[in-house]
Amino acid sequence: MNEISSPTSYYVDEAGDGVLFRSAGHDRLADPDAARFFILGMVWVASPLDASTALEALWKNLRRNPLYASISSFEKARAFHAKDDHPEIRSKVFDLIINLEFKIFAVVKDMRVVRDYVRRRNRMDAAYRYHPNELYDLTVRMLFKQRLHQANRYRVVFARRGKADRTAALRQELLKTRERFRREHPDADASVSMEVVPAYPHEQPCLQVTDYALWAIQRLYERGEARFLQALWPKVSLIHDVDDTDGAPYGKYLTRKGPCPDPQAIKNR
Repeated sequence: MNEISSPTSYYVDEAGDGVLFRSAGHDRLADPDAARFFILGMVWVASPLDASTALEALWKNLRRNPLYASISSFEKARAFHAKDDHPEIRSKVFDLIINLEFKIFAVVKDMRVVRDYVRRRNRMDAAYRYHPNELYDLTVRMLFKQRLHQANRYRVVFARRGKADRTAALRQELLKTRERFRREHPDADASVSMEVVPAYPHEQPCLQVTDYALWAIQRLYERGEARFLQALWPKVSLIHDVDDTDGAPYGKYLTRKGPCPDPQAIKNR
């Protein structure tokens, strides 16, 4: 297949989770280990084949090196995963992906704002029951709002989570997003095709790039550690910080043309 006919591919993953309440209505955000932010993001990779080949080569080289092969977390892994990778492994992966050509897109939701919305909704409608899929589907629509009209073919690869296969539901959200764009832009091409593929990171190595990009964003938002995202900042096409409404009700749009987010400002929100 030549380059012209190749689909535009996006690799989608998440950081944090959308869980708000445990059993008996326990507020999940009161737990010390609870993520304050939910992040859904994706990367567009200029050459998925080259990126996959480079990641697979790094994996094999580290596996052959006794200095790294005996690290317990690495022994058990099937792919690079920033949260679980040993710092020495993580450094090697960052050194690699910094030199790859890709773009980062992400949507950041403050879970405290989500919780407040759910509580208001419950007061108005006693039958309403929040489910994390509701937040996931919302952020899917936000993430892809302007991303499904610039090419003839799209391939959207979602990282599998657990055993549940939500391919049909995710495809439906993407179709809704595209239809909304068409209503707003009647001249948009109506013949665009779209393939939705669930996969594990070891099956689609470019998902490992997404994982590392989201971990860097999460590290800044949750821990106040900016250096990882700063290293990837030239790759940032758009981060939509939805609930940072300082100056705009729709949130803040961050790109590589501006500064990396200020960790202290996020902490003080």
